[in-house]
Amino acid sequence: MKAIIKRECKSYLKNPIFWIGLLLVTLGIYQSVASYLGVHYFQSDQEVKSKEAKVITDADITEGYVPSTQEEQLFLGSEEIKNTLIEEGICSQREAEEAAGKLKTLTIEEADAYMEEEYGFYGAQYVFEDYKYHQGTAQEVNKYIKEKLQEHSFSYYFGRKFADFLGVHMAFFAVVILSVLYFGDTRKNTYELLHTKAISSGAYIMGKTLGGFVVLLISCGILNLLFTILCIYHQWKAGLGVRPEDAFALLKASCMYVLPNMLMIVCVYTIVAVLFKNPFPAVPLLVLYIIYSNMGSIGPDGQYGYYGKPLAIVVRFPGKFFDTAPPPMVFWNQLFLLAAAAAVTMLAVQVWKRRRVY
Repeated sequence: MKAIIKRECKSYLKNPIFWIGLLLVTLGIYQSVASYLGVHYFQSDQEVKSKEAKVITDADITEGYVPSTQEEQLFLGSEEIKNTLIEEGICSQREAEEAAGKLKTLTIEEADAYMEEEYGFYGAQYVFEDYKYHQGTAQEVNKYIKEKLQEHSFSYYFGRKFADFLGVHMAFFAVVILSVLYFGDTRKNTYELLHTKAISSGAYIMGKTLGGFVVLLISCGILNLLFTILCIYHQWKAGLGVRPEDAFALLKASCMYVLPNMLMIVCVYTIVAVLFKNPFPAVPLLVLYIIYSNMGSIGPDGQYGYYGKPLAIVVRFPGKFFDTAPPPMVFWNQLFLLAAAAAVTMLAVQVWKRRRVY
């Protein structure tokens, strides 16, 4: 089994396509997380204003946006609704100002119902949702950053965002790079020869599965090292404080939210290869699996968002930088993935054993 693992690792590490793919993954992840490396304390209100976001829903702490209180949310949303009423000619400026004044005294749910009943204005709640965050003053922003960094270090928050994009990029990287893991072994002459060898079914399947997984481990290890260095450097440069545990923050997030998913992808390739004597049918299957894992849904609060899926092989953190939180039941989902991967591997061993030629 060790010989199989070593052979697979050497085969991949000598392949320039592997390194080109890893470079593309590195660039893709960097492009996705680069803005978060720019988190810092602001020197003035002018600096904050200069970073005002064109689309408020995309704004984050890097542009000086902080959570709004309900009063602030109602005030900002009411002003937006007032301008919309005037611009679309729904009512006069005086009536629009009266409506905005009324909205500021209600709850968001009441304001939504009021606009629908009085003005036929649907979706007011979504306007208020857009203002859950607002651009604060330098003092507000710096206070918010300081409070968040007292709870956890910068690398803790960055690690979750890194795991988010690492999981997505590595999932597609694994689908492409592992497509050749069983390709040579499933050719007719090689396939028949392997079934006459003295190596046991368990050793062969485990060797190939772990070989593919170790290749992905090496890839994740390289990416973790590169981005940990980047994270700590920017953290120190911005004066956000560096702690000893920061060296392992990204690694912990990757082990929890990415590695079980990579193992499941390898196992899907394994079972497909032994069932169909060809690994390529797994490619469209895994692409659909990734899409399924990345889909949003309607949550308990009736809002559309990302809440995770059973046996998902992608874990997303779509929230703002300092408000990222794993989806519900993600810990159990990762355990179930490990159990499912083990079950799939055992099934693959039995299928391979039945096809042996003695």
